[in-house]
Amino acid sequence: MTMPSFRSLLSVLSLLSLAVLLDPSPLSVSPYAMADATTKLPETEEATVQIVFVEKPETEEPEAFHIRTLAAVLGSEEAAKESLIYHYTHAASGFSAKLTKSQIEELSKQPGVFRVMPSRTLNLMGGGSGPSAGARGFGLARHM
Repeated sequence: MTMPSFRSLLSVLSLLSLAVLLDPSPLSVSPYAMADATTKLPETEEATVQIVFVEKPETEEPEAFHIRTLAAVLGSEEAAKESLIYHYTHAASGFSAKLTKSQIEELSKQPGVFRVMPSRTLNLMGGGSGPSAGARGFGLARHM
């Protein structure tokens, strides 16, 4: 198997970034691949790790905005802090948190929330060989 060139990997990463922003299908890279993806709640509704894309706040710190936005759905800052997994502040504006389906629906309606999508772990080096082998891990081989 030959290793893809740096330029090929950079092209695939650029396409992935564009796909995440434009494609309505759930596709994202999780910064916490080891995070427990599901948690059973007493109501038997499962909470799954979600990536929440929000507008970049101009008048407050991103972390405070994330907590305030999530607290509006979960009922308290304490519950929001317990649910939060990670803050995205550089390449994207948002956060990841464990949320139930009903919480996802309510959070999607909050001001400043662009999109809520399931966290996914992607294999950067999909199997096989050839020019698009590395892209298979992204599910982008069909686009190359």
